[in-house]
Amino acid sequence: MRDRLRESFRWLGDRTDPDERADPTGWWRDPQTLAELGPALADLFADEAPKVVVGPQSRGSLLGALVALHLGAGFVELVKDPGPAADSDAWIQVTTPPDYRDRHLRLGARRSLLRAGDRVLFVDDWVATGAQVEASFDLVGRSGATWLGAAVVVDAAERAVLRRKVRLRSLLHVRDLW
Repeated sequence: MRDRLRESFRWLGDRTDPDERADPTGWWRDPQTLAELGPALADLFADEAPKVVVGPQSRGSLLGALVALHLGAGFVELVKDPGPAADSDAWIQVTTPPDYRDRHLRLGARRSLLRAGDRVLFVDDWVATGAQVEASFDLVGRSGATWLGAAVVVDAAERAVLRRKVRLRSLLHVRDLW
């Protein structure tokens, strides 16, 4: 699996380009890799028995649904810059610290979808600044649910303290992709 992830990944630009960025879209193209991503990410927390998987739009939603399906758990999408559909539509919302583009995003979930007693696993493709995973940790805490950890494909976390705080586990470290 790790070899297939490395082989189907590419960098756009080069190391001297200030706009260099990761392109993981090859991961979705290969049916074998796609089929194995959910189980591989779920196995990072095999001993935890999550009831709900959360993932931020958009890649976290794709991967989170694959993990939830494998685990027989529910899935809740964490919506970026959410807005209620009606006055009675209650949301839990948090604002992220600055992300890799120096933006502060709002993440939210419908209050009815995350409940006290839920055991929650966060899933995404990549953690760099940790802004979204840290905000998600806070959002889950506000819901009264229990945070189990964060399963990601690539760990590029800039802060070791964040790794410990959110119990970050990954399939690859960013240095594996160079």
